[in-house]
Formats: sequence, C-alpha cells, structure tokens
Amino acid sequence: MAPLVHAAQATGIATLALDSPGNRNALSADLVAELRTALATASADPAVRAVVLTHTGNTFCAGADLKSPCDPADFLALLREIAELPRPVVARVTGHVRAGGLGLLGVCDIAAAGPQSSYAFTETHLGLAPAVISMPLLPRLDPRAAARYFLTAEAFDAAEAARIGLLTLHGEDVDTALEPVLAGLRKASPQGLAATKALTSAAVREALTRDGSRLTELSAALFASDEAREGITARFERREPSWSL
Repeated sequence: MAPLVHAAQATGIATLALDSPGNRNALSADLVAELRTALATASADPAVRAVVLTHTGNTFCAGADLKSPCDPADFLALLREIAELPRPVVARVTGHVRAGGLGLLGVCDIAAAGPQSSYAFTETHLGLAPAVISMPLLPRLDPRAAARYFLTAEAFDAAEAARIGLLTLHGEDVDTALEPVLAGLRKASPQGLAATKALTSAAVREALTRDGSRLTELSAALFASDEAREGITARFERREPSWSL
C-alpha cells in the first residue's frame, strides 16, 4: 500500500504531507499511525528545527474516517505527541479542514493558510460533538466564536479563522507568508525552541492531560449512539438526518 504520509527535509525543516486523497486525508487508523511514526522520526533527528504539516489535494483533513475511524485514544496520543514534540509544528493549509482535522490544525504551534481554505466543525450535524479536539482548540480560540462554530457547524474562511485564533496568519500565497516564520525558526537554538514551546503550549498540554480520558470516552460513546448512526448514515446517503428541521 502506498504511504499515506510523505516526509521530506530541507535546511532544518521536516515536511510531513498527508496524502490520502481517496478519503480527503481523513483520520483513518492507518493515517494516524503513519503520522505518529513520521513525527517520532522527525523528533529524533537533531538536524530538524521544526516540522511543517501539510497536505496534498484540496483538503487538509476531513476529520474522522467515518468508514474506518481511528481509535479515539490513538488520536488523543497523536495530539499529545504534537503538543509535546520538542520542535515547533507548523501547519500549512491550502484547502478545506473539517471536524477532527481542526483538532490537528489547532494543536500545531503555528498555523498558516491560503485563501482557498475553509473550516467547519461539522460534528453536531452528525450527532457528535467536537470532544477530543476541544482540548487543543478551546485554549486558543475566542470563546464566543468557539461556541458559535462548535454548535452551528457553519463554514468560515481563512480571515475569520485568523480572527478567532484558529490560524496564526493567512495570505494569498501561503508559502510567501511562511517565509519569515520558517526563517526565524531556522535561526533559533534547539534548546530555545524546546523551552519556549513548552511555555506556549502549556495550556493545551494541561487540557490533554486533565481531560483526555474523559473526552475520549465521550467521543466513543457518541459514535456508538443511535443519533450518530443516523447522522452518519444520512451523510453517506446524501440526505438530511431525521432530526433536521
């Protein structure tokens, strides 16, 4: 089977590209496992100063793979590993991000996107909740905006994502926007980066430790519920779920 995560390295930057176009880079068990392995490899390489997490195709990550979802505990482990990685992780987004993909985006230390990107927390329309992903996101997002978008599943653009704290920056050309960011990271000392990331990610790491078990259990229970089965079935059948008004 072709790899779902491609790794490359240039001048201190390890680039990990999600490459599962058949399911829009959804969080399958295989993709999550490969990404965890790639992150561990980058972390162990003393030449790496930072990791860029990006994607192929028009979707950064569509959220959980509804046909073959990963175990919520494995997704939690992935989020913890990104938060605890002693190198900064920079998200580079040029497409759509949905549901669990927003947790992956939110746990990154810096996030940049292009103008064609879009965002939506779609869980409530499936009978679910953004449970596990709330841990890296709520410490970063404007509280009123988080309540609105978590509850309504409205889509929003890169400018709004930056306004509410989901993105660090956005621009017409995401690579041009990232040039000064990556230049700054290359000039930083490994010790300085690790110690500073520990400071800036403290609230996220605390939430993952404090609430991880409870929220993975909630996520598993919601996925197993009758409402979620109806919501997911309706999505596959391209119809409105029975509760929709």
